[in-house]
Amino acid sequence: MIPYGRQIVTAEDEAAVLNALRSPWLTQGPMVSGFEAAVAERCGAARAVATCNASAALHLACLALEVGPGDRVWTTPNTFVASANCARYCGAEVDFVDVDPITLNLSVPALAARLAVAAEAGTLPKVLIPVHFSGRACAMDEIATLAQRYGFRIIEDASHAVGAAFQDEPVGNCRHSDITVFSFHPVKIITTGEGGMALTNSPELARRMIRLRSHGISRDQADLEESHGPWYYEQSGLGFNYRLTDIQAALGLSQLERLDEVVARRRRLAERYHDLLAALPLRRPEPCPQSAWHLYCIRVEAERRRQVFEHLQADGIGVNVHYIPVHTQPDYRRLGFAWGDFPAAEHYYREAITLPLHPALSDEQQDRVVASLDRALQ
Repeated sequence: MIPYGRQIVTAEDEAAVLNALRSPWLTQGPMVSGFEAAVAERCGAARAVATCNASAALHLACLALEVGPGDRVWTTPNTFVASANCARYCGAEVDFVDVDPITLNLSVPALAARLAVAAEAGTLPKVLIPVHFSGRACAMDEIATLAQRYGFRIIEDASHAVGAAFQDEPVGNCRHSDITVFSFHPVKIITTGEGGMALTNSPELARRMIRLRSHGISRDQADLEESHGPWYYEQSGLGFNYRLTDIQAALGLSQLERLDEVVARRRRLAERYHDLLAALPLRRPEPCPQSAWHLYCIRVEAERRRQVFEHLQADGIGVNVHYIPVHTQPDYRRLGFAWGDFPAAEHYYREAITLPLHPALSDEQQDRVVASLDRALQ
């Protein structure tokens, strides 16, 4: 079976993890802060806050922006459920903005239209969470212009986009957002096993997220209402245990050293797919030289999608589908959403197949994927 995604762990990664295991710190030690500093420097952000996974980072980002009951958070339906669930954890209402049919990212014209209506009705969102689907950045400059006009905050869900760029600048620099979130799940660009990170240029937002990820507890004298001695700490608010371990951070630091190599290989494989699939009766994703290419998603006729998918699976090709639109999940339908609410995302879903794409994929394996797909489409 050729998996659609998988991690690469090298001897250098293993040595880094072993060194962490032999150190005095397995958690809450210097590896985490070192990993945070390295990612922040790489992206050009002021601060980075490591978390146990990207879902936790999204939750902390919402809390740092003081999302709560009575607030509205908008995101895209073409994403994993975590991009929407994070707002519900805070008691906020969630809504969606349909996607651009070409990029499959949140549609800026649809967003502008929705915002104009919401402004008239007094139902503007407090936060927007655009998702960089497959590693291609959303039109963040245009989204930021709308944020200035309508007064909402922005969390970039860049779980797919570690190593990607927007207008020749690294995704994660938060030039057009308040917070950017990365994922380090094993199928993502680099991995810490499980893990996530929230980047920001705001010292205050970073301070809030740091406190919230560790039970709401601080030992900083400036934060304490009283002090009983050097051992003293205070819980100033309800927080969570969302910490990353030093073992995971050591793996992340090692993997980060190969980020350019990993992204270059993904881009090369995406270009190669684009050429190899040119003659087949399917729709290829739009080329994007600055994408991190976490996913390579083709589109086939909706009536044939299942047959093609099952043929590929039977042939040992580990295909997948990204994504079932969030608003169609039973839990969201119980909130009042329904099929038909966001036609562009739904139309894409009915045709989508995710082909294998990861740095360990060889040219020969990729040829095998294309040959199997060719047979399936005969």
